[in-house]
Amino acid sequence: MKQNAWEKDQKYISIVADLLNTKEVQKLALFTHHHHSTRLKHCIAVSYMSYLIAKKMHLDYRAAARGGLLHDLFYYNWRTTKFNLGSHAFIHPRVALRNAERITVLTPKEKDIILKHMWGFTLACPKYPESVIVSLVDDYSAIYEFLRPVRQNFKSIFSKLN
Repeated sequence: MKQNAWEKDQKYISIVADLLNTKEVQKLALFTHHHHSTRLKHCIAVSYMSYLIAKKMHLDYRAAARGGLLHDLFYYNWRTTKFNLGSHAFIHPRVALRNAERITVLTPKEKDIILKHMWGFTLACPKYPESVIVSLVDDYSAIYEFLRPVRQNFKSIFSKLN
């Protein structure tokens, strides 16, 4: 089985291993996310990419990694579950924060990362650069995951032309 880059990064693993080993985080593997991925794969991708960017920028890469991993810690299908209090974009960061607080103690920065990761879709403005990073990486990752089959189809078409 092919090992992902994040699985080879011992520094990253040391930061998130306690979270990855919880049943609450592992449960995310049961939920489809952005049509072509699981919520667990999405959260790991956001976490690891945010960690790398924050590290490169000499920011708090630990908070970026942990907040990124927990940013979508919710257990419902947002396409079928509706709320009276607002849209999924508004509600799920609060649900994720509540769930994250049940499994670990969060720093103020990690809380901000989770709560503000929908910045742009909501008016909740990030307080920290790490929160901005996770929000932008989350957007990029969602688009990348959603368009994965389109990219694969184009690759297949173009490979047949050559």
